[in-house]
Amino acid sequence: MSLTKSKPGTERLLEEFPPVGYGEWHRLVEAELKGAPFEKRMFTATHEKITLHPIYRPEDTATLPHIGSYPGFPPFVRGCLASGYSGQPWAISQEITASSPAEFNHTARNSLDKGLNALNIVVDKATRNGYDPDWAKPEEVGSGGLSIATVDDLDRALEGIDLATTTLFIRSGASALPIAALLAALGRKRKKAPATFRGCIEMDPLGVMAHEGTLPQSLEGAYREMEILLHWAATEAPQLQTVCVHSRSWHEAGGHAAQELGFALATGVEYLRQMSRRGLDAATVAPRIRYAVTVGTNFFMEIAKLRALRMLWSRVVSVAGGNEEAQRLSLHVRTSQWNKTVLDAHTNLLRTTVEALAGVLGGCDSMQVGAFDEVARPADDFSRRMARNIQLILAKECELGRVTDPAGGSWYVETLTAELAAKAWSIFQEVERAGGMESAMRAGLPQKAVATTAAERIKAVHHRRESIVGVNQYANVKESPLERPAAQAEAFHKLRVLQVELYRTRMEDAEDENVLQKLTNVISVESKRVFAACVDAAAAGATLGEIARAVRIHERPCAPVVPVHIARAAVGFETLRAATDRYAASHKGARPRVFLCNMGAPKDYRARAEFSRGFFAVGGYEVTASEGFQTPADGAEAFAQSKAQIGVICSTDDKYPVVAPPLIAAIRARNQEAVIVLAGWPQEHVETLRKAGVDEFIHIRAAAQELLAAFHRRLGIDL
Repeated sequence: MSLTKSKPGTERLLEEFPPVGYGEWHRLVEAELKGAPFEKRMFTATHEKITLHPIYRPEDTATLPHIGSYPGFPPFVRGCLASGYSGQPWAISQEITASSPAEFNHTARNSLDKGLNALNIVVDKATRNGYDPDWAKPEEVGSGGLSIATVDDLDRALEGIDLATTTLFIRSGASALPIAALLAALGRKRKKAPATFRGCIEMDPLGVMAHEGTLPQSLEGAYREMEILLHWAATEAPQLQTVCVHSRSWHEAGGHAAQELGFALATGVEYLRQMSRRGLDAATVAPRIRYAVTVGTNFFMEIAKLRALRMLWSRVVSVAGGNEEAQRLSLHVRTSQWNKTVLDAHTNLLRTTVEALAGVLGGCDSMQVGAFDEVARPADDFSRRMARNIQLILAKECELGRVTDPAGGSWYVETLTAELAAKAWSIFQEVERAGGMESAMRAGLPQKAVATTAAERIKAVHHRRESIVGVNQYANVKESPLERPAAQAEAFHKLRVLQVELYRTRMEDAEDENVLQKLTNVISVESKRVFAACVDAAAAGATLGEIARAVRIHERPCAPVVPVHIARAAVGFETLRAATDRYAASHKGARPRVFLCNMGAPKDYRARAEFSRGFFAVGGYEVTASEGFQTPADGAEAFAQSKAQIGVICSTDDKYPVVAPPLIAAIRARNQEAVIVLAGWPQEHVETLRKAGVDEFIHIRAAAQELLAAFHRRLGIDL
């Protein structure tokens, strides 16, 4: 090692080591693979049809057009603010799905005191559709969200919460105009000008169509409401957004990242186009559109997805005539439910942590981290606190805001961002060729594409090529299921109907007449004055449903489309476990039993015995075993003593033709109903072993979920 000083400015770290090129690295990897093909082992194909390389180099990013960009400048791939989170940290929000205004208020104030700085208000289906509780079905009232019918309801829900300092995200579905009128009327009551409101009243008619198949009004009527609300926000509430493009339908139905981006982008463009036809330019509309993107656990793909969306949105808004300011994307992130589990539910905390980190590194403006038990039951104080603290730890302890776009410059992330953007753009162009998002949905184009991807992904889970820890791998058969509160939909519906009826009947005749006059004004005034008329009606005492009916008096429900199927990847295995649990409950706690017939020395059976134990555990079976048997008679005797219904023979491929036939014969001599399984796939001997009595083979390429379902049926376990 030379101690000679170099000239100032010419030093190179560890210059005594010669540089290593790609060729040397490639040769070393091939040597370590010991003959396995490099291309097959070292390259990974994703569901997005992107091939991930084993290593990325400077030359991979050299020609990327966005690589020299900076945060705060188009195409905004590195973020919309030059200072990143240093100047403005992301908003820590949380979906509060309480049913009653009083319950919502208690939860909201408690959460705001403990670190929340934005409220994500999820309203129930009746409120989203513009129905009062007495006009809605019982299962629509309080189901999955807050029931709001009057200004008093909203006042009670937001009691003690300052409308001027608290950011509100209201999941209003396709019914934004009536609930926005209630909010504006509440502001008038509290003497808070709409100009002080912050957040988003999240109108997304195409998003609702995607997962519900229809709307409570025509799509043309929804666009009329969107136009009215945009006009009002542009002039009266400049800090309030009124449209939100949710990618949730495509993500939670199993679509991959490029599909999610492509269809969400096409939705945003459709909104720009429809508003342009009504005289609103991109500079007015684009800043009032928010994107809410669902993020999964494919960490780097999700970071790239958020960065790519900003780049793509900047591009389409620019083409639509929007200036640089209009091209800045407002981005909300929500953790996924597709990959969440009812089984081993606390592992969901780890999944949401990864997703939240991806959201922060991807540059979100606000975030919702789902509770670990949200797919099983309504979140409680504990699960909400855990979810909230994930964001607080990232914000307060990890110091992620110290660097703007920390993922930027990574050869991998930058390449993946560009490739994903290109894939999404291709999907977007396909939708445009089909006539835009509405036409594409009516033709079933995005629904079919996502369903195909979902089938591929679920197949990978069922074959255990993709792991869900605690569900299709490393299952804990003895875990206690999450307790679920009893549903009280009918009782809550009756309570809300009574409350609304009392609200209406307490009015004096003059007050009632005033409400009717205000609602008549909603019907008769010109479009530009409709929202002001709605606010007047709400302030006078009109209900949300009455306002919605007045606005839509000439409307009919939207012509339906085929909705996507919202699902979770773990459901197939969860169904198996639930069936096994019911079986155990009806058999005094005894689970169906599997006995491992280990033959030979430990080195002969150990690997396959461990595989078999894990295979049956994910189905909820009780698996027992003993040390290896030297004779088939000993194995058959142990199987009989175990009282198991299924026996799994574990040994080596070369020994199976010798030990399996006599072992099977000995077992069958004692129990003709026994199910005989062999661990492995000794290809040359499969047919011979089947003839000897093997019922099934389990191995790493087997369709585990389908095989376990077949075992359930064979043992009389109802699915």
